[in-house]
Amino acid sequence: MAKKETVAKAAPKWEIKDRLYELKGKNTPIVTILKNRTMWFDEEKGYEREVKYTTNQKTVFVDEMKGPERLGHIIFRDGKLFVPKEKTVLQKFLSLYHPQKGSYYDEHDPVAIAEDDIDYLELEIEALNQASKMEVDRSEAILRTELGNSVSTMTSKELKRDLILFARNNPELFLELANDENINIRNMGIKATEQGLIKLSNDQRTFTWASNDKKLITVPFDENPYSALASYFKTDEGIEVYQTIEKRLK
Repeated sequence: MAKKETVAKAAPKWEIKDRLYELKGKNTPIVTILKNRTMWFDEEKGYEREVKYTTNQKTVFVDEMKGPERLGHIIFRDGKLFVPKEKTVLQKFLSLYHPQKGSYYDEHDPVAIAEDDIDYLELEIEALNQASKMEVDRSEAILRTELGNSVSTMTSKELKRDLILFARNNPELFLELANDENINIRNMGIKATEQGLIKLSNDQRTFTWASNDKKLITVPFDENPYSALASYFKTDEGIEVYQTIEKRLK
């Protein structure tokens, strides 16, 4: 058998450049001080190593430091900390080893931000395209999840306008609802309840015919009643009920 050749992978090269770090969230304190020492698991060596930021050492690893150690402060002001390229030790401590990176703060990355912006814009375009071509019944079904029974009194142009606004403001949720195969069926159940063809009990656990109080389904515990009704409409028994409701609503 031929011996398999192994190709050594070069370690990622550290890019020497100015770096900006930003706290996550909208409301950031005027001054934030991060801890300047922690433990970091070294996978290559197989054990935890103490790392800390000092102003007079060339490494963050305590076991590699030589001579006296002078701890440095890590201070964010108004949610930002600019670290020039000359302060490589601090940069590496913040970018590679600090446990709060990614959860409490991030390194500012214009490329990643641009990619996120492009992803969002593409999502918005897709949502707007679908909204502009969507039929009235499905538009009503989607908007009902956001606006409730007020959609029943809206004109087709009002529905179209509000649907496009919804798609623009929340494209991800819009597309999720637009691709939900049960959205029209669910809407039919809501309309039937609003118009008094069927009733939902006060505890939202039982659907019955309004005319004779005959029970249709019992809603499973902790499930949205109209989602449960949509699932029922897709059963052999529920199809007949759905078809009856559909005829009466026309």
